[in-house]
Amino acid sequence: MFDTILIANRGEIACRIIRTLRAMGIRSVAVYSDADAGARHVRLADAAVRIGPSPAAQSYLDIDAVIRAAQQTGAGAIHPGYGFLSENAAFARACAASGVVFIGPGVEALETMGDKITAKAAVAKRGVPTVPGVAARGWTDADLVAAAPEVGYPLLIKPSAGGGGKGMHVVEEPAGLPAALAAARREAAASFGDDTLFLERYLRTPRHIEVQVLADGHGSVIHLGERECSVQRRHQKVIEEAPSPLLDDATRERIGRAACETARTVGYRGAGTVEFIVSADAPDEFFFMEMNTRLQVEHPVTEEVTGIDLVEQQIRIAAGEPLTLTQEDIVIRGHSIEARVYAEDPATGFLPTGGRVLAVRHPSGPGVRVDTALEDGLDVSVDYDPMLAKVIAWGVDRDEARSRLVAALAETAVFGFPTNVEFLRLLLERPEVVAGDLDTGLIARVLPHLSFASPDDRVVAEAALLLDAHRGRGDGSPWQRADGWRLGASAPRRYFLRAGDLRRVVSLSGPDDDLRVDGVPSRVRPRPGAEGAFSVEIDGSARAIAACVDPCGVWIAAGGSVLRLDLAPRERAAQSGEAADPLIVSPMPGTIVLLSVEEGGRAEVGDPVVVVEAMKMEHVVRAGVAGIVSLEVAVGEVVSRGQTLARVRPDDDTPGGERNE
Repeated sequence: MFDTILIANRGEIACRIIRTLRAMGIRSVAVYSDADAGARHVRLADAAVRIGPSPAAQSYLDIDAVIRAAQQTGAGAIHPGYGFLSENAAFARACAASGVVFIGPGVEALETMGDKITAKAAVAKRGVPTVPGVAARGWTDADLVAAAPEVGYPLLIKPSAGGGGKGMHVVEEPAGLPAALAAARREAAASFGDDTLFLERYLRTPRHIEVQVLADGHGSVIHLGERECSVQRRHQKVIEEAPSPLLDDATRERIGRAACETARTVGYRGAGTVEFIVSADAPDEFFFMEMNTRLQVEHPVTEEVTGIDLVEQQIRIAAGEPLTLTQEDIVIRGHSIEARVYAEDPATGFLPTGGRVLAVRHPSGPGVRVDTALEDGLDVSVDYDPMLAKVIAWGVDRDEARSRLVAALAETAVFGFPTNVEFLRLLLERPEVVAGDLDTGLIARVLPHLSFASPDDRVVAEAALLLDAHRGRGDGSPWQRADGWRLGASAPRRYFLRAGDLRRVVSLSGPDDDLRVDGVPSRVRPRPGAEGAFSVEIDGSARAIAACVDPCGVWIAAGGSVLRLDLAPRERAAQSGEAADPLIVSPMPGTIVLLSVEEGGRAEVGDPVVVVEAMKMEHVVRAGVAGIVSLEVAVGEVVSRGQTLARVRPDDDTPGGERNE
């Protein structure tokens, strides 16, 4: 057995692998880029090595840098996790050449299964059913157009290399095929460096079902049951579960045998996943799609229903040990469902977010598991995949597992930037999901009908109360108090709040023992033993919330949703009659690409001051008040959402009015 293993990955999967290494008594080595210097996986590992700057191509995808790190730390093996180098045959060769064990299959398996055309031909020879279609290397667009009638419409264009839905196009009729082929080639070439395409029959109500296999180097191959991964958005999995609610016992046995035959096709070794497509209208008919020659993101649901640690099995197989499990040992107990938490904002079409995690609240309870890289103060970079964590629930049956996962997501809160947690919870409560009536087009159909929360009067009042409490009360001197104290009646404190299109002014008055919101008696009390948890009482009605206050506003988690209310900058101060905000903050994480005003220069209301770029989109940040600009960033600097970019010292004649206090 190895005494040291290097993890050539980052984020939650690196943390997950470290957990098993620790349980096995194996020393763990993390690698990190500049963006991940303070990441959780770096802190959890026994040792850590910097392998390059933030871009993945110069760090996590740098084969030489990873191999050097393994050699420097005496690692006997490298676990690639998923993504990055996990299915890279050149990396597996480099490991072998350097005398380091690659925890994964052999080069032949990586190369065969990494090419979908070759993979389909190989498994078909073993009698594994494949989706009807045409596939041959070197075919031109004209060749594919000529062969399309044999496949029939609708059909699906797929790249031979890569995955993740890139380059895939559904074509309904012959007239649309030439343009779709041209687009698919461009996308495949840009994403994978290989524009080879093939055609498959398109199933209108497809369900994505995959089977987990384990194979050792001594000829043993077993499967650990199937997972249903049909709930997808743009070909990316969102919610996965085991077992599938679609399959009957007979089909489950047949698809398991087919998966094992697929593994035998290439002399597979390690943990792998064989993906099949099944028509919802013909659940007893399944077709091979591809084999993922690595650990899958969704592996926890299989672990939960089998009790088998898949990472441990990978390590033991890589060390040359034979499987101690037989097919008869595999028993599926209960049901498990996983939801992927992403740094993306459903309100903006799921654009990536990211930034600094001000605070995070993970769920707990019977049957609940969280695989995460998140912790307070973590900077989530825009350089990598936006997945932050996975919330997994187990139950004695599917309904209990789903109910536990809904409750767990309601307890999950990430403060600092938007995530998809509320979207996941709403999706799991849809009647189609409750009934197990799933297919890969489900999200596109139901998304317009999901009712996302927005701040109501209660939340707005709570935001003002929390902001007011956060201001503090000084040293007890009446000259230091911030509650509007004065001789006679106290002065009101007004908070100008906004959330989306909402604009509200909330007036608070009185000290803590006689606090009022717009004249209504109120109070805020921290909840003992739970940092960031409060009990807020308004007009005699109290409820528990979690919250996080920052200089720009407040995050509130309540009722299963996380809402953001900002202290409103006073754009167009003269028109609104409110005072303008001299603070200029970034509306999103990104990179500073332009400073439109020099240090000490002058800006008028509405003038561009800073330009922030993220995901190839530029956003101009403008002055909300006229005055002299003091810059706090430089071109090329990476900034987080809400970070201060500049301050404007207002002119003496800036229109006045009420200010946030």
